[in-house]
Parts: sequence; C-alpha cells; structure tokens
Amino acid sequence: MEELQDPERGGEIRTLEVKQRKWWISVFFCGFLIFTGDSLVMLLLNFYYVQDKRSESDQNRQYRGTWTQALLQNAAFPILIPLFFLFPSPKQKTEPVSSDPPPFLRVLSLYVSLGVLVSVHSKLYALAKLYVGWGILVSTQLILTSLFSAFINRLKFNRWIIVSITFTLAADFFGSPAFSGAPDEDESYTYGIKAWLILIFPTLAFSLSLSLMQLGFEKVLVKTKRYGDKKVFRMVLEMQIVVSFIAALICLVGLFASGEFKELKGDSVRFKKGEGYYGLSLVGLAISWQVWAVGLLGLVLLVSGVFADVVHMCASPVVALLVVLAFDFKDDEFGWQRRGALLGSVLALASYSYSLYKTKKKDVAELNKRELNNSEA
Repeated sequence: MEELQDPERGGEIRTLEVKQRKWWISVFFCGFLIFTGDSLVMLLLNFYYVQDKRSESDQNRQYRGTWTQALLQNAAFPILIPLFFLFPSPKQKTEPVSSDPPPFLRVLSLYVSLGVLVSVHSKLYALAKLYVGWGILVSTQLILTSLFSAFINRLKFNRWIIVSITFTLAADFFGSPAFSGAPDEDESYTYGIKAWLILIFPTLAFSLSLSLMQLGFEKVLVKTKRYGDKKVFRMVLEMQIVVSFIAALICLVGLFASGEFKELKGDSVRFKKGEGYYGLSLVGLAISWQVWAVGLLGLVLLVSGVFADVVHMCASPVVALLVVLAFDFKDDEFGWQRRGALLGSVLALASYSYSLYKTKKKDVAELNKRELNNSEA
C-alpha cells in the first residue's frame, strides 16, 4: 500500500514546487514593473520640469501644478480594464448567512477608503517633492511602512528582513536620483518648517495605504471569497482600477475647484519642446504611474507591503544612473557613492529574497514531513 501511495505523495510535492516556481516568476515580473515604472516616471518628470522652465520661475509658480501631477498618478487606469477581463476569474464561493455586512459593502468600503487615501497621498506627494526633493521623501516612507506592517499586518521581522531594510535605506540615501523640480537650497531653507510638515503627511498616507491594501487582500477580498480561496492577479487589477478611479475623481474635483485647470494652457505654451511634447509627456507619465502601481500592488499581494516598498526604493540607484545618462545636470554624476548604493540595493534584494526562499523551502519540508508521518500511521 505504501508503494502505491508514493506517487501521490510525490505528486503533491511536485504540485507545490510548481506553484512556488510560478510564484517566483510573478514576484520577479512585478519587481520588473516597479523598476520600469520608477525609471520612466523619474525620467519623464525631469523632462517635464526642465521643459517647463521651472528652475527659471519665481517661488509662486515653483509649487504650482500639483493637482495636475496628482491626477496623472491615477488617470490612466482605463488601460488596465482590458487586462482585467483577460485574466481568468476563479469561481466565487457563496458564504453562509451571517450578521456581517454583505461582501459588496465590505469591498466598496475598502475601495472608497483607499481611494481617498491615495488621492491625499497623490496631492501631497506632488507638492512634497517640490519642497524637499526626492531622496528624503522616499527614505522616510520605508520606516513608516515597516511600523504600520508590524502593527496592522502583524509582519514578523527576521534578521534577513532587517538587514534588507538597513541596506535599502543606505542605498536610497546615497543613490537617490537628481530631480529637476527640487527647490534650491535657499528656497528649502526658507520653507524649512513647512517642508517638513508637507513631508510627513504623504509618507504617512503612502505607508498606511500599503498596509491597508495588504489587509484588504487578506481580510476582505480573500475572505469574501469573490475569487474563491486564492490570491489571484485579477485582484490587483480590480483594486488598482477602482481605487485609481475614485482617486482620479477626487483629484479632478481639486483641479477645477482650485482653478489650476486655467493654468494648463499656459503650461503647454511655455513648454520648450512645444505643445505636442507637452501632451506626450503627460500621457507618458500617466501610463508610467500605472505600470509602477500594478507592480507595487502585485508585490503587496504576493509578499507584503514592506517588500514592495523595499523593491521600490532599491530602484533609486538604477534610476539615478539613467538620469545621469539622459540629462546633463550640473554636479550630477554616477560617482562612488551611487556605485556603493547600487551594490547596497543588490544586497538588500538578495537578503529579502533569501528570507522568502527559506520560507518557501520550509513549506516544502513541512509538507514532506507531514506526508511521511501519514504514511507511517
């Protein structure tokens, strides 16, 4: 009898190994989307602010256009709708009658809350990067993401994750890319207190949104059994489409309520390359933000918000290299600090990946041990 059961036991282990192989492929693909999105966003943002002659403007115009940038972060969600219908949808499972709110209301409450939070982050993020630049804005959010994940998602930090976070912070600090929209030193000093206040709120909103998205995947989308008991990539597309739709509506209202829409014509005329390139840069930014967001949400679903943020920040030295190659900014070069930061990014990703590898290997070992005990019984 035991000989007859051996193929079945081996089949279950092989099935688990195949699932894990597909999981790793999905993780690498989402990481690729993050690196691609980060690179395109920073290159296009630098192009936009250089062509907009932002460095030649007075302080009043230096910090304008933030509702437009916030809208661009969410406006291109329609390109994801065809992909949403291409991915197969597992059969829904009906839940027994309970006193809890209906699944639709729980999902709707989740998406509305996240949409409001993302719109707040988009607006304040667009403003904060003009006040304090890029590097310090991104570095602060990983610390907050780790804290939120520990308390909200009950993430267990082992030594490899802590090492990864440490390397990531160092890599981003020394390897952050140049940003043409950042203020001069004199301007940042004048707005010192205001800049720090503007800095903390978007990082809080971003870090909290990552933790709530992970919580939403695990406690709402999976438990309501809308896609069965599995985590599927269709969840990522659904959440991104609906949340971006709500956030885009809020940003659109802000654009018109603030009167900023009146400045769009002047921005296009002032653009050095002409109105055609102005429109293309906006379209490119909108699409790039969606590429980045899908990759980020994918890693939140597959791993955690902390890992998604680590991958996002580890892209900084690579983006910095691309900015150096694409633009001729003064005193911007890929020196020894950024080369060290690039090495730190590799070590950070390797440390976290090793932690994930050990977890997956442990799952296979536990299954093998469990089947062995069953056969002996």
